[in-house]
Amino acid sequence: MIGIIAGSGYYELPGLLQRKDEIYENEYGTATVSTGTWNNTPLAFVARHGGDHSIAPDAINYRCNIRALADLKVESIFAVNVVGSILRDKGPGSVLIVDDLLEFTHGRASTFYDKSGEVTHTDMTDIYDPELRSVLLRSAELEGQDVAPSATYVCTNGPRFETPAEIRMYEKMGAHVVGMTGYPEVALAREAGIKYASVAVVSNFAAGITTDPVAEEEIWRILESTKEPIFRLLKRAVQLTSTDEC
Repeated sequence: MIGIIAGSGYYELPGLLQRKDEIYENEYGTATVSTGTWNNTPLAFVARHGGDHSIAPDAINYRCNIRALADLKVESIFAVNVVGSILRDKGPGSVLIVDDLLEFTHGRASTFYDKSGEVTHTDMTDIYDPELRSVLLRSAELEGQDVAPSATYVCTNGPRFETPAEIRMYEKMGAHVVGMTGYPEVALAREAGIKYASVAVVSNFAAGITTDPVAEEEIWRILESTKEPIFRLLKRAVQLTSTDEC
């Protein structure tokens, strides 16, 4: 089975057939997962913020979501992360495939290995799966979409946006895009042995990159315009991945 986890603006998967919306319970809590078939492929879909955008980035139960997908035998996850761009040539509406991570969150339950006597150090060299990233790039090529092949994602805690000084610091550290939901989701997937790739969708320039303030109304307008091409990209990626898995 393939999983899709999506964020702000992406609350349901159009064309998901035999759809079932169910609550899955595990030791970390309860997760709402929609299952069905998409392009003839068994699929599980999670809306990180809930169907009504009611869950803040730092309040998402990342462990519960990933455990629920693991229990459903999901082997590959395609994530959609809405981001601010630190790159001046990648403005709103741009799409990038994430290949590395910087993490600046706090207070988040970020590992499955937190029980006494259960110290485990998981390798994060290829935290974003190279095969799935290649699938996304091939999908973009087939769909005629302009997608940047590489980006370092810095995850902040939110829900506030970052300050210009923070963005200047992240830029000096090598970050290209900034978001609030990429971690610990990707690391937990890695711990669970699930392949994971992220499509970063730029909704705005990060604070200080331009003189304009970060306007939430404009962000929602941009995200609405990205839905159709992003879902086409994901559908193609699911098709290619399911063929490879067969």
